[in-house]
Amino acid sequence: MKSLFFSLPASLLTGILLLLLLFACKKDPYEIGIDLLPPSDTLHLMSTDTCTVKAFSVRQDSVRTNNPGTLMLGSIADPIFGKTTCSFYSQALLSTEGADFGTLPVLDSLVLMLFYSGYHGDTTTEQNVKVYEMSDDICADSLYYSNQQVRIYSTVLANQNFKPHPNDSVTVSGKKMKAHLRINLNKLTNCLGNKILSAPSSALASNTAFIKYLKGLYVATTPVNSRGAMLNFETSTSLSKLVVYFHDGTDPSNDSLDFEMPLSSSAARFIHIDHNGYLDASQELKRQILNHDSAQGANQLFLQGLGGVKIKVKFPFMSKFGNGKVVAINDAILRFYNPEADTSYSPPATLYLMRQDSIGRVGYVIDENEGSSYFGGTYDQTTRSYYFRITRHMQKMMMNYYSNHFDLYLMVTNPLSNSLVPGRVILNGTNPLLPGALTNRFQLKVTYTILN
Repeated sequence: MKSLFFSLPASLLTGILLLLLLFACKKDPYEIGIDLLPPSDTLHLMSTDTCTVKAFSVRQDSVRTNNPGTLMLGSIADPIFGKTTCSFYSQALLSTEGADFGTLPVLDSLVLMLFYSGYHGDTTTEQNVKVYEMSDDICADSLYYSNQQVRIYSTVLANQNFKPHPNDSVTVSGKKMKAHLRINLNKLTNCLGNKILSAPSSALASNTAFIKYLKGLYVATTPVNSRGAMLNFETSTSLSKLVVYFHDGTDPSNDSLDFEMPLSSSAARFIHIDHNGYLDASQELKRQILNHDSAQGANQLFLQGLGGVKIKVKFPFMSKFGNGKVVAINDAILRFYNPEADTSYSPPATLYLMRQDSIGRVGYVIDENEGSSYFGGTYDQTTRSYYFRITRHMQKMMMNYYSNHFDLYLMVTNPLSNSLVPGRVILNGTNPLLPGALTNRFQLKVTYTILN
């Protein structure tokens, strides 16, 4: 007798075989078609870049800044994003536990040395820095965020103007040293220097005791009015440090003593970031992030690091993709373009695409498991564009796989890490008005197979 399978039409037979394969395989059924090529010419491979994408800029919530790889300090006045300042809180640790300053130590000077490890912006702009002693404890194993502050004593230990020289060596007492910023902490008052030299032996016995005695420093920046830069300072090498210079009052021959207290990677520290409420930002940016006019995202989209501005991305009709037909998504690429060819603000080298639900929980997109070369996020200088491949994510959305509602967010700073990036970029929107920009719009291109 003739087999039933061979009496069926070819297209129906192909569909049945695919369904059998789907149920027989241990793989997630929503991934079928993602890495499987069409088995016959009866399957229809199609492509579209007209999927509806809603995108607009919003303010990013605070980001983690505890125990960063470098200390960040400085101010930038951006003509589009307005003023941003970074200040930091940090403990200073004993270089030697059980230190002994002698019977009668006399203060000569107290200097905060911050060794450069990089910068972003214009270093020809003069900046102002103020230093205070912290009155609250901070802990190395606690989480701190960019909008947090701790209490400080009101006494100003330093109020110093400077121009950054991150590439120039510094000569100190005839000795050439690596580029660093030197802040004199005894020019205005001797109180902190004398506090260190008069510390009881119990406070100098261990770092645990010392950070209870001297909780740390708050190093703050005054906002600049134009240009400016963000400066990074070393922590991993223990070069950045607080140094007290003194002599022994009972022995005139001991006239050049010093003791170091590094702001090292072992010290608790965090960065405070202030965007000044975006009061100095451009009107175009304010309409989106302050007035919440999401329609403005059709023309331009704004991104800023340091917990500044992110882009909310929605695909409102993805669940209706295919018009009721059985569809497998072979490829889905979200691509966006930077129209600014010449700017003093370099676009971020890498962006992050994250998912966030209605109560603020942040997670990674499933396609990121395939690796960065597949997932994307790196800036292409030749095409001035970024892309993210979100094939598996879109397949699951189309199948209504996710029970918990969430949106995608494009960010410069990953909120799940403490890596701080000061970059910013302005992208074409989803339906830009500028001539010729429509072909380089913020878009989703989907390649898919119709299974029936």
